[in-house]
Amino acid sequence: MCTRHSAPGPDHLPSTAAAVPRLTEGTEPVGEFEGSGYRTPPQLVQRFDGQVIQLPPLLYQAVLALRRQSARAAGRGPDAVLARTAEDLSSRTGREFAAEHVVFLLDQKLAPLGITTYSDGSPPAIAKANPFLGLRFRATVLSERATWFLSGLFSWLYHPVALVLCLTGFLIAELWVFAMESPGQAMTRVMADPTGVLIVALLTLASSAFHEMGHAAACRYGGVAPGHMGCGIYLVWPAFYTDVTNSYRLGRAGRIRTDLGGVYFNGLFVIGLVLVYLRTGSPVLLVAVLATNMEIVQQLLPTLRFDGYYIVADLVGIPDLFKYIGPILKRAFLRRPDHQRLDALKRWPQLVVTVWVLTVLPALAFQLGLVLSRMPELATTAWHTAVSLADEATADDSSVPAAVTSGLQILFLLLPLVGALLALWQLSGLVVRLVRRRRSHSGEQEQRASGGMRPRMPVSFLLGGLAVSTVLAVGGSTGQVKAPRTAASVRGSAPRDPRDDEYELIFEGLR
Repeated sequence: MCTRHSAPGPDHLPSTAAAVPRLTEGTEPVGEFEGSGYRTPPQLVQRFDGQVIQLPPLLYQAVLALRRQSARAAGRGPDAVLARTAEDLSSRTGREFAAEHVVFLLDQKLAPLGITTYSDGSPPAIAKANPFLGLRFRATVLSERATWFLSGLFSWLYHPVALVLCLTGFLIAELWVFAMESPGQAMTRVMADPTGVLIVALLTLASSAFHEMGHAAACRYGGVAPGHMGCGIYLVWPAFYTDVTNSYRLGRAGRIRTDLGGVYFNGLFVIGLVLVYLRTGSPVLLVAVLATNMEIVQQLLPTLRFDGYYIVADLVGIPDLFKYIGPILKRAFLRRPDHQRLDALKRWPQLVVTVWVLTVLPALAFQLGLVLSRMPELATTAWHTAVSLADEATADDSSVPAAVTSGLQILFLLLPLVGALLALWQLSGLVVRLVRRRRSHSGEQEQRASGGMRPRMPVSFLLGGLAVSTVLAVGGSTGQVKAPRTAASVRGSAPRDPRDDEYELIFEGLR
């Protein structure tokens, strides 16, 4: 699971040392977004809190110009810094800018994102981000220093020779387990033993933690520092995460290596389990191999929460695929002209994202339909099973492992149902908010609509919410959760001059 930091509240923002415009303390220009899927490659800036912001070339040049001039601001006032920044920006871009243009860029575009102070030197106030699919109740398990140290112990596993040897060993171990052993029989034996069930649960937890170390080690092997590792609650399910914000400094190959690092380390975990099984012959280890294989398959699914989604996103060089749902559906079904977002993409990323949208959304909608149609039956079965397990756990002759196992089974039975209900509640809330927003702006939109036609409900937003809700509803039975790398687009008020250009804030990239 990957994440980018959430924005801090105003009380946590660094203050400026002097009343002149400057970059917020700790904000650093990164450079071009390598391997991007855009016709004009965007530039990246890493903010003081770790967030990565994607800027068009003009705004990035403004950031560089302001950094150069603010560093020479000794004895100068804000007006002088703004004038020098305008001169610097004009010489670098070949376009004429005045101080008032720089004021607009700072006050209307860069300062609201927390990249710079306002033109008068006052610090920006940014509300804390609260993404729809963000992790809640986060707790740091390993600090950045500890993650750096531990990832260094494993980063050598990405050396090409070690990589080939380990992947070969994983394939041999998989073939041997499924061809020579009987995992199904081992599953039957272990499920009848409460102690065995607990051991499998602990091994699955260890596999998930080692999965996160794979992301961190891949980051370090690529030459960038991983952030902290921790755990949190994703809707209702516990989840590990690793902060790999710095992976945006890597090229396409480095980002994909980071995406695949988790499942690669799951494969190494399988090798370890098989070696211990050869020594002990315990069927618990075969069941743990099956559970790890299920985690690998789950993580490679190209849906919202899993590593497979990030692999697709980094392959095409587009941080957020979901914001293209609307434009693609409008083009495919409503036969509308290409949205400017699609025009900004290269040809082959357009094709890949279109295939992804037209494949994933119908599958998610079908799964959600199955969940809704069987919800009463699932709820009834889960309730009766939970009552039976509770009776067994509270029986006088029940052992401690049996009671703990029954409690875990009850939890795994009820969490998917609670998650499905919460997902449907959030989807309903999304529909209500869209209807209210549409009604509140109906007068203004009708004036802008041509021919007196009423504007239509943004179906793409509803389908996006449908996709989100489906993933949350049907994915609840799994313990490992992939947090989204969300992004929000912000547009200027005019298509030209310094008021043009789209820029993008990448809020989170937790893996």
